[in-house]
Amino acid sequence: MRSSYQGLPASSKRRSFPRRHDLPMDEYAWPSGPEVPAAGLVRESWDATAAALPVEARITGKVIGPQRFGVFIRVDGVPYAIALAEIMAMPLGMDLPALGAFVSGEVIWHVAHNHQVKVRLDEWRAADE
Repeated sequence: MRSSYQGLPASSKRRSFPRRHDLPMDEYAWPSGPEVPAAGLVRESWDATAAALPVEARITGKVIGPQRFGVFIRVDGVPYAIALAEIMAMPLGMDLPALGAFVSGEVIWHVAHNHQVKVRLDEWRAADE
């Protein structure tokens, strides 16, 4: 059987995007700083967090950890809750909120294995309308 890659340059045979293990370790790091709850407390409080913030719940909070893939948010009124607004939900041409920015949004999903509440920010929703 002939390979569909025959005759293509070697560079065409490689993946065009990095695999997770190829990225620097800090790319997927938990945020750090005085406003970030300890990971153990976030983990221990996960059931209460998920119950307090069901899908479609409204949230407000402060950006505590900007990353290239999105921003981590300390959620107001829910101790040890960390939300993540990922760039996948961000409209083209928009920027991520800065560290310390106050934001609001809607819960769109729970990710139990890493104890995160996924949110879509209101400013992103408004830009789509």
